[in-house]
Amino acid sequence: MPDSIVIIPTYNEKENIENIIRRVFGLSKIFNILIIDDGSPDGTAAIVKRLQAEFAERLFLVEREGKQGLGTAYICGFNWCIERKYDYIFEMDADFSHNPNDLLHLYAACTEKGGDVAIGSRYVDGVNVVNWPLGRVLMSYFASVYVRIITGMKVQDTTAGFVCYRREVLETIGLDRIHFKGYAFQIEMKFTAFKYGFKLIEVPIIFVNRVLGVSKMNSSIFGEALFGVLKLKWWSFFFTYPRKKKSNEENGY
Repeated sequence: MPDSIVIIPTYNEKENIENIIRRVFGLSKIFNILIIDDGSPDGTAAIVKRLQAEFAERLFLVEREGKQGLGTAYICGFNWCIERKYDYIFEMDADFSHNPNDLLHLYAACTEKGGDVAIGSRYVDGVNVVNWPLGRVLMSYFASVYVRIITGMKVQDTTAGFVCYRREVLETIGLDRIHFKGYAFQIEMKFTAFKYGFKLIEVPIIFVNRVLGVSKMNSSIFGEALFGVLKLKWWSFFFTYPRKKKSNEENGY
């Protein structure tokens, strides 16, 4: 069994799903894929089922009833992957806004550079966003600045959704204690890993706005993230995060 799996949540992604699956399976490293589909009425799940005959034991599907939120989709996927003992568990969008080739760079950040969480970052090396309106770029960028100020995380792209987690991180942070279901979920996951003392590494990527299908992003989603971070900081005052023990290598021995 490969050591890595990519979780891709879907809702109405029939234009993209087959192409993204084939691109991931075409990489030089072997990744398995888990699709979490929230009852897409456009037949996304049917396309995945057809491809499962071609990619037996590599492509998996969990179907859920209706739209239940990005965070719950990932929590569902994380638990599925933990049970099957994958060492490296990835988040990635279905719409090619995340380049599948960058999975290799995120993997290397964990396996070669000692990262516990590798973040595909739009802002660690300038602003690398293609085909977004200026207003949306500014909203996203300054949202991350705001999150850094409130939380103290030294992460440039706090709302990034292209991430690799070591299984140990997901087992440690307590997925049942993750509060947020929308895009604030991405901030909460990074903040919780940070508070536990895990090493977060940002890997520069170029984020390209989707060409096919309809975006699920809107201003209310950003609003949830902005107000949610205040709640995260407040909750953190009342919870003790046992710090991850550093290895001899991390301590310089």
